[in-house]
Amino acid sequence: MLLVSLPLVCFLAACGSTTGRGSTAPLPAAAPPPHCRSGLSQLGSKRFAVAADVPQHARVYRRPGRKPFASFDRLNQNGFPTVFRVLAVLRKRDCKASWYRVQVPLRPNGVTGYVPARDVRLGRVHSRVLISVSARQLTLFRNGRRVLRTRVAVGSPSTPTPTGSFYVNQRLIPSDPGGPFGPGAIGISAFSNVLTGWTQGGPIAIHGTNEPLSIGHAVSNGCIRMHNPVLRRVFAATPAGTPVVIRP
Repeated sequence: MLLVSLPLVCFLAACGSTTGRGSTAPLPAAAPPPHCRSGLSQLGSKRFAVAADVPQHARVYRRPGRKPFASFDRLNQNGFPTVFRVLAVLRKRDCKASWYRVQVPLRPNGVTGYVPARDVRLGRVHSRVLISVSARQLTLFRNGRRVLRTRVAVGSPSTPTPTGSFYVNQRLIPSDPGGPFGPGAIGISAFSNVLTGWTQGGPIAIHGTNEPLSIGHAVSNGCIRMHNPVLRRVFAATPAGTPVVIRP
């Protein structure tokens, strides 16, 4: 699968600081539905999720036809392609998509809105990540089947890992694979609930570590840490748009 290297601006504020380069895989094209109906319909299943990138520019609306509350360019502030998780489609009577209901990487966590269908391109993602904070465990699914389970470190009591439903929105390859983020970091659409004054609002990521003894403990600033060899496997299997559910 083609990987495109992109310039990196530090975004792991909730975890520390770093420099390196980004890695983004193109979304596979979403096949048209075998049948459809007008109105709002949910998209995705246990086997796949739907993601959208922004070819040029997209505005996000609370409701179709209302005033936009956010706008996004093709690349985000870190130089990564902008990606939304698509939750539903609003179709016209002729079954053509007019709007998509999407989750966007903004505060507060879990913000959703609508984007015009003409402003985005859709693709399917067959991976899914489930994280249990209390069990300090990450599980990776592929096509609805569990393919990996591993122990992780989570946020400390004073800087807890936020819980909720998120998605992978950017990926990072640090310049120093032996540093605090290991060989890679998977940025997700979550933000720390307490580090609101940090750079870019305190975004959260899943990453490697140079402190392997921390795995299994509640010690981070909210990010999810894992052993570096396992991080490489998870990084390779979680393209932009991958759903990430974090449970207490």
